[in-house]
Amino acid sequence: MSDTLKLMCILAHPDDESLGMGGILAKYAAEGVETYLVTATRGEHGWTGKPADYPGPTQLGQTREGELRRAAKGLGIREVTFLDYIDGYLDEADPTEVINRLVAYLRRVRPQVVVTFDPNGAYGHPDHIAIAQFTTAAVVAAADPGTGSGRPHRVAKLYYRGFRVAEVAAYEAAFGELAMTIDGVARRFTAWPDWALTTWIDTSAYWAQVWEAVTCHRSQLTNYQALQALPEEHHANLWSTQTYYRALSLVNGGRAVERDLFAGLRAPSQPAPVETNSLRQVQGVLALN
Repeated sequence: MSDTLKLMCILAHPDDESLGMGGILAKYAAEGVETYLVTATRGEHGWTGKPADYPGPTQLGQTREGELRRAAKGLGIREVTFLDYIDGYLDEADPTEVINRLVAYLRRVRPQVVVTFDPNGAYGHPDHIAIAQFTTAAVVAAADPGTGSGRPHRVAKLYYRGFRVAEVAAYEAAFGELAMTIDGVARRFTAWPDWALTTWIDTSAYWAQVWEAVTCHRSQLTNYQALQALPEEHHANLWSTQTYYRALSLVNGGRAVERDLFAGLRAPSQPAPVETNSLRQVQGVLALN
């Protein structure tokens, strides 16, 4: 077992890392874990302003890449990689190509833990669903010596981000109903029941750092500013805890709730982190923004 713990998040768009996974990225980086981010697109079509002001996909993509890199620096992410696919079309990419590229990255970095979206893509976003499928396949393929080049690597744990009912309520209090119509069918945010979530991570000590990362995404702030005005209860649900479904583990199992993504992987000299509660920081930082 390597003494260097490594966490890799494989996501679809700029801002996924801050809004979806910011708590764990900040937390584990602060604890000395090497954190890595793969982002499939630059969010070229994610314009939230007036249609007449849309700068076009190239310019918006460059803007959002810069925003992500600033957010990643604030979260302590060691390395950011873009796969260069087009926002909104990830599910049309060649699966073999995407998977092989992810396999090469997994074999180079050799993380013990990989995190991505759940199979529902949070609220049915095709890009989120596609990256969850590609990541799952790449984790399997990376361990297969008959696939691709480079030394095979077995990821010890794969997690899907599962949003609780309370988190969904908080986001929708700020943004309204999160839904999209795909192929004529309305898709809505799919919340996980608490009992189905295997892993609950205390991120309360890092919420201010995450909020600063969120505010880096200026091109999206027409919507994100609504988060600032939420009542304390919603902020507690958004920033204090992040929850996950342990989709694969080579080192542990069972229905006991995990409090650490690296449970079963830490050497005796690497004790699990102690949980904290710093919700009071929420009011302080919001007052400054």
